Amino acid sequence: MAATKAAWPLIANGLTDDVGGVSRSPATARAVASSARLPIPKLFSEANARSLTGPASQIAGLYRSYALLSTRGWRLLYASLRKIESGAPAAARFARANATLYIESIYDAHFTLAQIGKKLMAGYEKLGGAAGFGAALTQAQIDALARTYSEASDRLHPHVAARLGS
Repeated sequence: MAATKAAWPLIANGLTDDVGGVSRSPATARAVASSARLPIPKLFSEANARSLTGPASQIAGLYRSYALLSTRGWRLLYASLRKIESGAPAAARFARANATLYIESIYDAHFTLAQIGKKLMAGYEKLGGAAGFGAALTQAQIDALARTYSEASDRLHPHVAARLGS
């Protein structure tokens, strides 16, 4: 999250004519590297998530979507930046035309991550809240998780201004 937030201002408004500043930025390198290391907890893996029901299933899907969108978005954006800088003209035009899609996917990934807290709180209440979970999952633990996976913590600012076709 921190790596993406640091690099986000470089791409939030789309790519400039000179992409070298973005592709060679340490912030971009950290975002690409950290997104490549995003773990998908075993319980949230596609095979294991099939056994989850109700709120747990939604949360697993949201996290998996975040991890995949973020990882692929950064990887494809970085490849596009490199192609724009040093590829054949036709390849560079293609890469630039699609870079906005990758920027949008990075934004969408973090928006998705920010929804987990809401789903977690709603599921906790639906399944009985503190009375239903007791010491196994306290209200304080749920509150801390909801703050971690919230719009205040995870949404990217400024709002993505890059749009396909821009």
